[in-house]
Amino acid sequence: MDKIVALAKRRGLMFQSSEIYGGLNGFWDYGPLGVELKRNVRQAWWDDMITRHDELSIPAGAPSTFDMVGVETSIIMHPQVWKVSGHFDLFCDKMVDCKESRKRYRLDHVKGRWIESVKRVQGEIPEGAAPERVFITTMAEIDERNDDIEKKALQYFGLRSKDAGKLKFVSEIESLPPVEQFVDVIAPDARSKATLTTPRDFNLMFKTTLGALGTEDDAAFLRPETAQGMFVNFKNVCDSSRVKIPFGIAQIGKSFRNEITPRNFTFRSREFEQMEVEFFCHPQDSLAWYTYWRDRRYKWYTDLGISSDKLILREHTHEELAHYSVGTADVEYAFPFLPAGEYGELEGVAHRGDFDLRSHSQGKLRKEGNELVVEAGADGKPKYLGSGKDLSYFDDQSRERYLPHVIEPAAGCDRATLAFLCEAYHEDKQPDEKGEMQERVVLKLHPRLAPVKVAIFPLIKKDGMPEKAAEIYREFKRAGITAAYDQQAAIGRRYRRMDEIGTPYCITVDGDTMSADTVTIRNRDTLEQIRLPVKEVVDHIAKLVR
Repeated sequence: MDKIVALAKRRGLMFQSSEIYGGLNGFWDYGPLGVELKRNVRQAWWDDMITRHDELSIPAGAPSTFDMVGVETSIIMHPQVWKVSGHFDLFCDKMVDCKESRKRYRLDHVKGRWIESVKRVQGEIPEGAAPERVFITTMAEIDERNDDIEKKALQYFGLRSKDAGKLKFVSEIESLPPVEQFVDVIAPDARSKATLTTPRDFNLMFKTTLGALGTEDDAAFLRPETAQGMFVNFKNVCDSSRVKIPFGIAQIGKSFRNEITPRNFTFRSREFEQMEVEFFCHPQDSLAWYTYWRDRRYKWYTDLGISSDKLILREHTHEELAHYSVGTADVEYAFPFLPAGEYGELEGVAHRGDFDLRSHSQGKLRKEGNELVVEAGADGKPKYLGSGKDLSYFDDQSRERYLPHVIEPAAGCDRATLAFLCEAYHEDKQPDEKGEMQERVVLKLHPRLAPVKVAIFPLIKKDGMPEKAAEIYREFKRAGITAAYDQQAAIGRRYRRMDEIGTPYCITVDGDTMSADTVTIRNRDTLEQIRLPVKEVVDHIAKLVR
Protein backbone atom coordinates (compact mmCIF):
# COMPACT_ATOMS: atom_id res chain seq x y z
CA MET A 1 0.00 0.00 0.00
CA ASP A 2 2.90 2.36 0.72
CA LYS A 3 4.16 1.83 -2.83
CA ILE A 4 0.73 2.58 -4.29
CA VAL A 5 0.41 5.79 -2.26
CA ALA A 6 3.92 6.85 -3.30
CA LEU A 7 3.14 6.14 -6.96
CA ALA A 8 -0.13 8.10 -6.70
CA LYS A 9 1.73 11.20 -5.56
CA ARG A 10 4.78 10.82 -7.82
CA ARG A 11 2.75 10.42 -11.01
CA GLY A 12 -0.02 12.91 -10.23
CA LEU A 13 -2.90 10.62 -9.31
CA MET A 14 -3.80 11.84 -5.82
CA PHE A 15 -2.43 14.43 -3.39
CA GLN A 16 -3.15 15.30 0.22
CA SER A 17 -5.47 18.32 0.28
CA SER A 18 -3.70 21.59 1.21
CA GLU A 19 -0.44 19.67 1.44
CA ILE A 20 1.81 22.75 1.47
CA TYR A 21 0.11 23.75 4.75
CA GLY A 22 0.52 20.33 6.31
CA GLY A 23 -2.61 18.80 4.80
CA LEU A 24 -6.17 18.43 6.04
CA ASN A 25 -7.14 15.02 7.38
CA GLY A 26 -9.91 13.28 5.44
CA PHE A 27 -9.67 15.41 2.28
CA TRP A 28 -7.88 14.52 -0.97
CA ASP A 29 -7.15 16.18 -4.30
CA TYR A 30 -6.91 14.38 -7.63
CA GLY A 31 -4.01 15.32 -9.91
CA PRO A 32 -3.91 15.38 -13.74
CA LEU A 33 -3.85 11.59 -14.12
CA GLY A 34 -6.07 10.93 -11.12
CA VAL A 35 -8.84 13.14 -12.39
CA GLU A 36 -8.80 11.21 -15.69
CA LEU A 37 -8.90 7.86 -13.86
CA LYS A 38 -11.79 8.92 -11.63
CA ARG A 39 -13.65 10.49 -14.55
CA ASN A 40 -13.32 7.19 -16.43
CA VAL A 41 -14.69 5.25 -13.44
CA ARG A 42 -17.58 7.67 -13.23
CA GLN A 43 -18.24 7.45 -16.98
CA ALA A 44 -18.06 3.64 -16.99
CA TRP A 45 -20.65 3.55 -14.20
CA TRP A 46 -22.95 5.98 -16.00
CA ASP A 47 -22.60 4.18 -19.33
CA ASP A 48 -23.27 0.76 -17.82
CA MET A 49 -26.08 1.83 -15.50
CA ILE A 50 -27.91 4.49 -17.51
CA THR A 51 -26.91 4.51 -21.17
CA ARG A 52 -26.81 0.73 -21.63
CA HIS A 53 -28.20 -1.64 -19.06
CA ASP A 54 -28.84 -5.06 -20.53
CA GLU A 55 -25.97 -7.20 -19.24
CA LEU A 56 -28.08 -9.55 -17.10
CA SER A 57 -31.40 -11.29 -17.59
CA ILE A 58 -34.33 -9.17 -16.42
CA PRO A 59 -36.53 -10.84 -13.76
CA ALA A 60 -39.28 -13.09 -15.07
CA GLY A 61 -42.54 -11.23 -15.68
CA ALA A 62 -40.86 -7.80 -15.74
CA PRO A 63 -41.01 -5.56 -18.83
CA SER A 64 -38.33 -6.38 -21.39
CA THR A 65 -37.10 -2.79 -21.22
CA PHE A 66 -37.07 -0.24 -18.41
CA ASP A 67 -36.04 3.38 -18.08
CA MET A 68 -32.98 4.70 -16.26
CA VAL A 69 -32.83 8.49 -15.94
CA GLY A 70 -30.47 10.88 -14.20
CA VAL A 71 -30.77 13.90 -11.93
CA GLU A 72 -28.33 16.28 -10.30
CA THR A 73 -29.61 17.61 -6.98
CA SER A 74 -28.22 20.26 -4.65
CA ILE A 75 -25.72 19.53 -1.90
CA ILE A 76 -27.71 21.58 0.64
CA MET A 77 -31.37 20.61 1.01
CA HIS A 78 -34.25 21.66 3.24
CA PRO A 79 -33.36 20.67 6.85
CA GLN A 80 -36.66 18.79 7.15
CA VAL A 81 -35.35 16.28 4.60
CA TRP A 82 -32.76 15.06 7.11
CA LYS A 83 -35.18 15.04 10.03
CA VAL A 84 -37.72 12.95 8.17
CA SER A 85 -35.08 10.59 6.71
CA GLY A 86 -33.72 9.86 10.19
CA HIS A 87 -30.25 11.35 9.63
CA PHE A 88 -30.81 14.20 12.08
CA ASP A 89 -31.40 11.77 14.97
CA LEU A 90 -29.75 8.54 13.92
CA PHE A 91 -26.78 9.27 11.62
CA CYS A 92 -24.23 8.77 14.37
CA ASP A 93 -21.11 6.80 15.24
CA LYS A 94 -19.97 5.97 18.74
CA MET A 95 -16.91 7.99 19.78
CA VAL A 96 -14.43 7.66 22.64
CA ASP A 97 -11.63 9.98 23.78
CA CYS A 98 -8.41 9.06 25.55
CA LYS A 99 -7.74 11.34 28.53
CA GLU A 100 -4.03 10.53 28.45
CA SER A 101 -3.11 10.81 24.77
CA ARG A 102 -5.82 13.41 23.98
CA LYS A 103 -6.74 11.38 20.88
CA ARG A 104 -10.20 10.56 19.64
CA TYR A 105 -11.34 7.22 18.22
CA ARG A 106 -14.37 5.75 16.52
CA LEU A 107 -15.45 2.97 18.86
CA ASP A 108 -15.78 0.22 16.26
CA HIS A 109 -12.29 0.95 14.93
CA VAL A 110 -10.61 0.25 18.27
CA LYS A 111 -9.77 -3.41 18.75
CA GLY A 112 -7.43 -5.32 21.01
CA ARG A 113 -6.42 -8.44 22.90
CA TRP A 114 -6.74 -9.65 26.44
CA ILE A 115 -3.31 -10.47 27.84
CA GLU A 116 -2.47 -12.26 31.09
CA SER A 117 0.82 -12.18 32.96
CA VAL A 118 2.04 -14.88 35.36
CA LYS A 119 3.93 -12.20 37.27
CA ARG A 120 2.54 -9.04 38.87
CA VAL A 121 4.33 -5.73 38.68
CA GLN A 122 5.09 -6.13 42.41
CA GLY A 123 6.58 -9.61 42.90
CA GLU A 124 5.36 -13.09 41.94
CA ILE A 125 1.69 -14.06 42.08
CA PRO A 126 0.82 -15.92 45.30
CA GLU A 127 -0.12 -19.55 44.80
CA GLY A 128 -3.77 -19.94 43.83
CA ALA A 129 -4.19 -16.27 42.87
CA ALA A 130 -5.52 -15.40 39.42
CA PRO A 131 -3.04 -13.87 36.97
CA GLU A 132 -3.41 -10.18 36.20
CA ARG A 133 -5.22 -9.45 32.97
CA VAL A 134 -5.36 -6.31 30.78
CA PHE A 135 -7.00 -5.47 27.46
CA ILE A 136 -4.42 -3.75 25.23
CA THR A 137 -5.87 -1.94 22.23
CA THR A 138 -4.72 -0.60 18.90
CA MET A 139 -6.54 0.50 15.80
CA ALA A 140 -7.93 -2.23 13.54
CA GLU A 141 -4.63 -3.25 11.91
CA ILE A 142 -3.63 -5.04 15.13
CA ASP A 143 -2.64 -8.36 13.57
CA GLU A 144 0.22 -6.63 11.77
CA ARG A 145 1.47 -5.21 15.06
CA ASN A 146 2.02 -8.20 17.34
CA ASP A 147 5.48 -6.90 18.20
CA ASP A 148 4.01 -3.58 19.37
CA ILE A 149 1.36 -5.35 21.45
CA GLU A 150 3.97 -7.57 23.10
CA LYS A 151 6.26 -4.62 23.79
CA LYS A 152 3.41 -2.67 25.38
CA ALA A 153 2.36 -5.68 27.48
CA LEU A 154 5.92 -6.27 28.74
CA GLN A 155 6.18 -2.61 29.69
CA TYR A 156 2.87 -2.65 31.53
CA PHE A 157 3.59 -5.82 33.51
CA GLY A 158 7.12 -4.69 34.35
CA LEU A 159 8.78 -7.52 32.44
CA ARG A 160 11.79 -7.58 30.15
CA SER A 161 11.90 -8.98 26.64
CA LYS A 162 13.57 -12.16 27.94
CA ASP A 163 10.44 -12.74 30.05
CA ALA A 164 8.08 -12.71 27.04
CA GLY A 165 7.16 -16.32 27.79
CA LYS A 166 5.40 -15.11 30.91
CA LEU A 167 2.79 -13.39 28.76
CA LYS A 168 -0.33 -15.20 27.58
CA PHE A 169 -2.43 -13.83 24.71
CA VAL A 170 -5.87 -14.82 25.92
CA SER A 171 -8.06 -13.81 22.97
CA GLU A 172 -7.96 -13.24 19.26
CA ILE A 173 -8.74 -9.87 17.65
CA GLU A 174 -12.05 -8.56 18.95
CA SER A 175 -13.91 -5.33 19.61
CA LEU A 176 -13.52 -3.34 22.79
CA PRO A 177 -14.98 -5.01 25.89
CA PRO A 178 -18.21 -3.67 27.46
CA VAL A 179 -18.06 -0.19 28.97
CA GLU A 180 -17.99 -1.54 32.53
CA GLN A 181 -14.65 -3.21 31.72
CA PHE A 182 -12.99 -0.03 30.41
CA VAL A 183 -11.12 0.04 33.75
CA ASP A 184 -9.04 -2.87 32.42
CA VAL A 185 -8.31 -1.26 29.04
CA ILE A 186 -5.11 0.39 27.86
CA ALA A 187 -6.13 2.65 24.97
CA PRO A 188 -4.09 3.09 21.79
CA ASP A 189 -1.09 5.38 22.47
CA ALA A 190 -1.73 5.30 26.24
CA ARG A 191 0.46 3.79 28.98
CA SER A 192 -2.02 3.42 31.82
CA LYS A 193 -5.45 1.81 32.15
CA ALA A 194 -8.90 3.38 32.32
CA THR A 195 -8.18 6.45 30.17
CA LEU A 196 -11.09 6.03 27.72
CA THR A 197 -14.23 8.10 28.14
CA THR A 198 -17.71 6.56 28.02
CA PRO A 199 -18.77 6.10 24.36
CA ARG A 200 -21.09 8.81 23.10
CA ASP A 201 -22.99 9.53 19.89
CA PHE A 202 -21.36 11.78 17.30
CA ASN A 203 -23.56 13.00 14.43
CA LEU A 204 -21.65 12.76 11.16
CA MET A 205 -23.44 15.52 9.25
CA PHE A 206 -21.59 18.75 8.49
CA LYS A 207 -23.58 21.69 9.79
CA THR A 208 -23.66 25.02 7.98
CA THR A 209 -25.66 28.26 8.05
CA LEU A 210 -27.98 29.78 5.45
CA GLY A 211 -28.36 33.54 5.22
CA ALA A 212 -26.85 36.37 7.24
CA LEU A 213 -28.41 36.05 10.71
CA GLY A 214 -26.81 32.76 11.70
CA THR A 215 -29.49 31.70 14.18
CA GLU A 216 -30.44 28.08 14.89
CA ASP A 217 -33.39 28.53 12.54
CA ASP A 218 -30.87 29.14 9.74
CA ALA A 219 -29.02 25.85 10.30
CA ALA A 220 -28.63 23.51 7.35
CA PHE A 221 -26.46 20.50 6.50
CA LEU A 222 -24.21 19.33 3.73
CA ARG A 223 -25.77 16.13 2.43
CA PRO A 224 -24.32 12.91 3.88
CA GLU A 225 -25.67 10.93 0.90
CA THR A 226 -27.07 11.63 -2.56
CA ALA A 227 -30.08 9.31 -2.16
CA GLN A 228 -32.53 11.75 -0.57
CA GLY A 229 -32.28 14.14 -3.52
CA MET A 230 -33.71 11.38 -5.71
CA PHE A 231 -36.50 10.46 -3.31
CA VAL A 232 -37.76 14.02 -2.93
CA ASN A 233 -37.76 14.36 -6.75
CA PHE A 234 -39.65 11.12 -7.35
CA LYS A 235 -42.92 12.93 -8.11
CA ASN A 236 -41.16 15.55 -10.27
CA VAL A 237 -39.53 12.85 -12.39
CA CYS A 238 -42.80 10.91 -12.77
CA ASP A 239 -44.75 14.04 -13.72
CA SER A 240 -42.17 15.43 -16.15
CA SER A 241 -40.91 12.24 -17.85
CA ARG A 242 -42.56 9.36 -19.63
CA VAL A 243 -41.24 6.82 -17.14
CA LYS A 244 -43.24 3.81 -16.04
CA ILE A 245 -42.50 1.51 -13.13
CA PRO A 246 -40.11 -0.20 -12.97
CA PHE A 247 -37.59 2.59 -13.54
CA GLY A 248 -34.48 4.00 -11.92
CA ILE A 249 -33.23 7.47 -11.00
CA ALA A 250 -29.44 7.83 -10.91
CA GLN A 251 -27.12 10.46 -9.55
CA ILE A 252 -23.38 11.01 -9.19
CA GLY A 253 -22.33 13.68 -6.71
CA LYS A 254 -20.42 14.81 -3.66
CA SER A 255 -21.39 13.82 -0.14
CA PHE A 256 -19.91 14.84 3.19
CA ARG A 257 -19.50 12.98 6.49
CA ASN A 258 -17.61 14.33 9.46
CA GLU A 259 -15.76 11.06 10.06
CA ILE A 260 -14.24 10.71 13.53
CA THR A 261 -11.10 8.96 12.26
CA PRO A 262 -10.68 9.25 8.47
CA ARG A 263 -7.92 6.89 7.34
CA ASN A 264 -6.56 4.40 4.82
CA PHE A 265 -5.79 6.88 2.04
CA THR A 266 -9.00 7.77 0.16
CA PHE A 267 -10.98 4.82 1.55
CA ARG A 268 -12.52 6.76 4.46
CA SER A 269 -12.75 10.49 3.74
CA ARG A 270 -14.84 13.40 4.90
CA GLU A 271 -15.62 14.55 1.36
CA PHE A 272 -16.32 11.87 -1.23
CA GLU A 273 -18.29 11.12 -4.34
CA GLN A 274 -21.16 8.67 -4.61
CA MET A 275 -22.71 6.88 -7.60
CA GLU A 276 -26.24 5.86 -6.62
CA VAL A 277 -29.42 4.51 -8.19
CA GLU A 278 -32.89 4.45 -6.65
CA PHE A 279 -34.81 1.80 -8.56
CA PHE A 280 -38.59 1.96 -8.10
CA CYS A 281 -40.61 -1.22 -8.63
CA HIS A 282 -43.85 -2.95 -7.71
CA PRO A 283 -43.73 -4.43 -4.18
CA GLN A 284 -44.47 -7.93 -5.52
CA ASP A 285 -41.41 -7.78 -7.81
CA SER A 286 -39.01 -6.15 -5.37
CA LEU A 287 -37.17 -9.27 -4.16
CA ALA A 288 -36.47 -10.35 -7.75
CA TRP A 289 -35.16 -6.87 -8.60
CA TYR A 290 -33.03 -6.89 -5.44
CA THR A 291 -31.34 -10.08 -6.65
CA TYR A 292 -30.93 -8.60 -10.14
CA TRP A 293 -29.19 -5.45 -8.93
CA ARG A 294 -27.07 -7.28 -6.35
CA ASP A 295 -25.68 -9.66 -8.98
CA ARG A 296 -25.33 -7.01 -11.62
CA ARG A 297 -23.32 -4.67 -9.43
CA TYR A 298 -20.91 -7.45 -8.43
CA LYS A 299 -20.43 -8.25 -12.12
CA TRP A 300 -19.58 -4.61 -12.92
CA TYR A 301 -16.43 -4.75 -10.82
CA THR A 302 -15.25 -8.07 -12.23
CA ASP A 303 -15.95 -6.90 -15.80
CA LEU A 304 -13.63 -3.94 -15.20
CA GLY A 305 -10.75 -6.00 -13.88
CA ILE A 306 -11.28 -6.76 -10.18
CA SER A 307 -10.32 -10.36 -9.51
CA SER A 308 -13.17 -12.45 -8.09
CA ASP A 309 -10.60 -13.90 -5.67
CA LYS A 310 -10.44 -10.48 -3.96
CA LEU A 311 -14.13 -9.61 -4.18
CA ILE A 312 -17.05 -10.89 -2.12
CA LEU A 313 -20.79 -10.29 -2.10
CA ARG A 314 -21.76 -10.32 1.57
CA GLU A 315 -25.37 -10.44 2.71
CA HIS A 316 -26.01 -8.52 5.94
CA THR A 317 -27.09 -10.47 8.96
CA HIS A 318 -30.46 -9.65 10.54
CA GLU A 319 -28.66 -7.71 13.32
CA GLU A 320 -26.81 -5.54 10.78
CA LEU A 321 -29.85 -4.47 8.77
CA ALA A 322 -30.99 -0.87 9.00
CA HIS A 323 -34.45 -0.47 10.49
CA TYR A 324 -35.93 0.19 7.04
CA SER A 325 -34.06 -2.56 5.17
CA VAL A 326 -35.65 -5.79 3.93
CA GLY A 327 -32.23 -7.00 2.80
CA THR A 328 -28.79 -5.57 2.07
CA ALA A 329 -25.71 -6.99 0.36
CA ASP A 330 -22.28 -5.35 0.27
CA VAL A 331 -19.75 -5.72 -2.51
CA GLU A 332 -16.44 -5.84 -0.62
CA TYR A 333 -12.81 -5.82 -1.77
CA ALA A 334 -9.64 -7.14 -0.12
CA PHE A 335 -7.77 -3.83 0.05
CA PRO A 336 -4.03 -4.24 0.73
CA PHE A 337 -4.19 -2.05 3.85
CA LEU A 338 -6.53 -4.55 5.53
CA PRO A 339 -5.47 -7.67 7.43
CA ALA A 340 -5.51 -10.92 5.47
CA GLY A 341 -9.04 -12.27 5.19
CA GLU A 342 -10.74 -8.90 5.77
CA TYR A 343 -12.63 -6.84 3.19
CA GLY A 344 -13.66 -3.21 2.81
CA GLU A 345 -17.01 -2.08 1.45
CA LEU A 346 -17.14 -0.79 -2.11
CA GLU A 347 -20.89 -0.67 -2.53
CA GLY A 348 -24.11 -1.53 -0.76
CA VAL A 349 -27.21 -2.83 -2.52
CA ALA A 350 -30.21 -2.28 -0.23
CA HIS A 351 -33.85 -3.30 -0.45
CA ARG A 352 -35.38 -0.23 1.22
CA GLY A 353 -39.04 -1.19 0.86
CA ASP A 354 -41.37 1.85 0.79
CA PHE A 355 -39.60 3.51 3.75
CA ASP A 356 -38.32 6.59 1.94
CA LEU A 357 -41.42 7.58 -0.02
CA ARG A 358 -43.58 6.98 3.07
CA SER A 359 -41.24 9.07 5.23
CA HIS A 360 -41.22 12.03 2.87
CA SER A 361 -44.99 11.84 2.59
CA GLN A 362 -46.07 11.11 6.20
CA GLY A 363 -43.12 11.87 8.51
CA LYS A 364 -40.20 10.20 10.27
CA LEU A 365 -40.79 6.47 10.72
CA ARG A 366 -39.65 4.11 13.42
CA LYS A 367 -39.89 0.36 13.71
CA GLU A 368 -42.39 -1.12 16.17
CA GLY A 369 -42.31 -4.90 16.01
CA ASN A 370 -42.35 -5.71 12.32
CA GLU A 371 -44.12 -2.51 11.33
CA LEU A 372 -42.90 0.97 10.44
CA VAL A 373 -45.03 3.67 12.07
CA VAL A 374 -44.80 7.46 12.19
CA GLU A 375 -42.73 8.36 15.24
CA ALA A 376 -44.57 10.54 17.76
CA GLY A 377 -43.08 13.30 19.87
CA ALA A 378 -43.76 14.02 23.55
CA ASP A 379 -47.03 15.73 22.58
CA GLY A 380 -48.27 12.63 20.77
CA LYS A 381 -48.04 14.31 17.38
CA PRO A 382 -45.60 13.29 14.62
CA LYS A 383 -42.08 14.13 15.76
CA TYR A 384 -41.03 15.32 12.29
CA LEU A 385 -43.75 15.90 9.70
CA GLY A 386 -43.31 14.83 6.10
CA SER A 387 -44.22 16.95 3.10
CA GLY A 388 -47.85 15.85 3.10
CA LYS A 389 -47.57 15.18 -0.66
CA ASP A 390 -49.01 12.01 -2.14
CA LEU A 391 -45.97 10.09 -3.41
CA SER A 392 -47.87 6.99 -4.49
CA TYR A 393 -47.75 5.74 -8.08
CA PHE A 394 -50.81 5.15 -10.27
CA ASP A 395 -50.52 2.45 -12.92
CA ASP A 396 -52.85 3.52 -15.72
CA GLN A 397 -52.79 0.03 -17.24
CA SER A 398 -53.74 -2.02 -14.18
CA ARG A 399 -55.64 0.92 -12.55
CA GLU A 400 -53.70 0.20 -9.34
CA ARG A 401 -52.28 2.80 -6.95
CA TYR A 402 -49.43 1.85 -4.61
CA LEU A 403 -46.24 3.05 -2.95
CA PRO A 404 -43.32 1.62 -4.95
CA HIS A 405 -40.56 -0.33 -3.26
CA VAL A 406 -36.99 0.82 -3.79
CA ILE A 407 -33.78 -1.07 -4.54
CA GLU A 408 -30.70 1.07 -3.97
CA PRO A 409 -27.28 0.23 -5.43
CA ALA A 410 -25.01 2.83 -3.76
CA ALA A 411 -21.34 2.85 -4.81
CA GLY A 412 -18.44 5.01 -3.71
CA CYS A 413 -16.67 6.56 -6.68
CA ASP A 414 -13.49 7.24 -4.68
CA ARG A 415 -13.46 3.75 -3.17
CA ALA A 416 -14.02 2.15 -6.58
CA THR A 417 -11.19 4.24 -8.03
CA LEU A 418 -8.92 3.17 -5.18
CA ALA A 419 -9.87 -0.50 -5.61
CA PHE A 420 -9.17 -0.42 -9.36
CA LEU A 421 -5.83 1.27 -8.63
CA CYS A 422 -4.86 -1.31 -5.98
CA GLU A 423 -5.91 -4.22 -8.19
CA ALA A 424 -3.97 -2.83 -11.17
CA TYR A 425 -0.64 -2.38 -9.35
CA HIS A 426 1.93 -4.99 -10.39
CA GLU A 427 5.69 -5.37 -10.28
CA ASP A 428 7.61 -7.59 -12.70
CA LYS A 429 10.81 -7.79 -14.73
CA GLN A 430 10.90 -7.16 -18.45
CA PRO A 431 13.77 -6.88 -20.96
CA ASP A 432 14.88 -3.43 -22.05
CA GLU A 433 15.93 -2.51 -25.59
CA LYS A 434 19.28 -4.26 -24.98
CA GLY A 435 17.61 -7.44 -23.75
CA GLU A 436 18.62 -6.89 -20.12
CA MET A 437 15.99 -7.63 -17.46
CA GLN A 438 14.77 -4.51 -15.65
CA GLU A 439 12.32 -3.94 -12.79
CA ARG A 440 8.97 -2.68 -14.03
CA VAL A 441 6.02 -1.14 -12.21
CA VAL A 442 2.85 -1.46 -14.25
CA LEU A 443 -0.78 -0.50 -13.65
CA LYS A 444 -2.84 -3.14 -15.44
CA LEU A 445 -5.92 -0.95 -15.59
CA HIS A 446 -8.83 -1.96 -17.80
CA PRO A 447 -8.48 0.10 -21.03
CA ARG A 448 -11.82 1.83 -20.33
CA LEU A 449 -10.40 3.14 -17.05
CA ALA A 450 -6.82 4.00 -18.04
CA PRO A 451 -6.11 7.75 -17.70
CA VAL A 452 -4.14 7.75 -20.96
CA LYS A 453 -5.34 5.36 -23.65
CA VAL A 454 -2.43 5.52 -26.06
CA ALA A 455 1.07 7.05 -26.25
CA ILE A 456 2.83 7.98 -29.48
CA PHE A 457 6.64 7.92 -29.70
CA PRO A 458 9.03 8.86 -32.51
CA LEU A 459 11.88 6.32 -32.35
CA ILE A 460 14.45 9.08 -32.85
CA LYS A 461 14.24 12.87 -32.96
CA LYS A 462 15.09 13.27 -36.65
CA ASP A 463 14.30 12.06 -40.18
CA GLY A 464 10.76 13.42 -39.97
CA MET A 465 9.71 11.00 -37.23
CA PRO A 466 8.75 13.64 -34.62
CA GLU A 467 6.56 15.43 -37.13
CA LYS A 468 4.83 12.20 -38.19
CA ALA A 469 4.31 11.15 -34.57
CA ALA A 470 2.84 14.57 -33.73
CA GLU A 471 0.45 14.23 -36.66
CA ILE A 472 -0.79 10.84 -35.39
CA TYR A 473 -1.09 12.30 -31.87
CA ARG A 474 -3.36 15.08 -33.18
CA GLU A 475 -5.54 12.49 -34.97
CA PHE A 476 -6.17 10.76 -31.64
CA LYS A 477 -7.02 14.03 -29.95
CA ARG A 478 -9.48 14.88 -32.71
CA ALA A 479 -11.09 11.47 -32.19
CA GLY A 480 -11.60 12.22 -28.49
CA ILE A 481 -9.12 9.57 -27.30
CA THR A 482 -6.83 10.64 -24.46
CA ALA A 483 -3.29 10.40 -25.84
CA ALA A 484 0.25 11.32 -24.83
CA TYR A 485 3.25 12.32 -26.97
CA ASP A 486 6.79 11.64 -25.72
CA GLN A 487 10.13 11.92 -27.54
CA GLN A 488 12.49 12.14 -24.55
CA ALA A 489 14.87 9.31 -23.48
CA ALA A 490 15.39 5.81 -24.84
CA ILE A 491 12.32 4.01 -26.18
CA GLY A 492 12.46 1.43 -23.36
CA ARG A 493 12.36 4.12 -20.72
CA ARG A 494 9.39 5.75 -22.43
CA TYR A 495 7.57 2.42 -22.41
CA ARG A 496 8.23 2.12 -18.65
CA ARG A 497 6.84 5.59 -17.99
CA MET A 498 3.62 4.68 -19.76
CA ASP A 499 3.39 1.26 -18.08
CA GLU A 500 3.61 2.95 -14.69
CA ILE A 501 0.50 5.04 -15.32
CA GLY A 502 -1.47 2.21 -16.96
CA THR A 503 -1.39 3.27 -20.63
CA PRO A 504 -2.55 0.12 -22.46
CA TYR A 505 -1.07 0.83 -25.90
CA CYS A 506 2.04 2.56 -27.24
CA ILE A 507 2.61 3.46 -30.89
CA THR A 508 6.14 3.85 -32.26
CA VAL A 509 6.98 5.80 -35.39
CA ASP A 510 10.17 4.34 -36.92
CA GLY A 511 11.98 4.02 -40.22
CA ASP A 512 9.34 1.75 -41.72
CA THR A 513 6.73 4.40 -40.95
CA MET A 514 8.52 6.85 -43.20
CA SER A 515 8.85 4.33 -46.05
CA ALA A 516 5.77 2.10 -45.74
CA ASP A 517 3.39 4.33 -43.70
CA THR A 518 2.99 1.69 -40.95
CA VAL A 519 3.56 1.90 -37.20
CA THR A 520 4.27 -0.51 -34.34
CA ILE A 521 1.56 -0.95 -31.66
CA ARG A 522 2.76 -2.41 -28.33
CA ASN A 523 0.42 -4.06 -25.80
CA ARG A 524 1.17 -3.09 -22.17
CA ASP A 525 0.28 -6.46 -20.62
CA THR A 526 1.44 -9.00 -23.19
CA LEU A 527 4.27 -6.84 -24.66
CA GLU A 528 3.13 -8.14 -28.06
CA GLN A 529 3.87 -5.80 -30.98
CA ILE A 530 1.97 -5.63 -34.26
CA ARG A 531 2.27 -3.39 -37.30
CA LEU A 532 -0.65 -1.56 -38.87
CA PRO A 533 -1.06 1.08 -41.56
CA VAL A 534 -1.16 4.58 -40.09
CA LYS A 535 -4.63 5.19 -41.53
CA GLU A 536 -6.04 2.29 -39.43
CA VAL A 537 -4.49 2.97 -36.01
CA VAL A 538 -7.07 5.40 -34.62
CA ASP A 539 -10.02 3.12 -35.38
CA HIS A 540 -8.08 0.09 -34.13
CA ILE A 541 -7.26 1.67 -30.76
CA ALA A 542 -10.77 3.13 -30.42
CA LYS A 543 -12.28 -0.37 -30.58
CA LEU A 544 -9.91 -1.60 -27.87
CA VAL A 545 -10.39 1.18 -25.31
CA ARG A 546 -14.13 1.94 -25.47
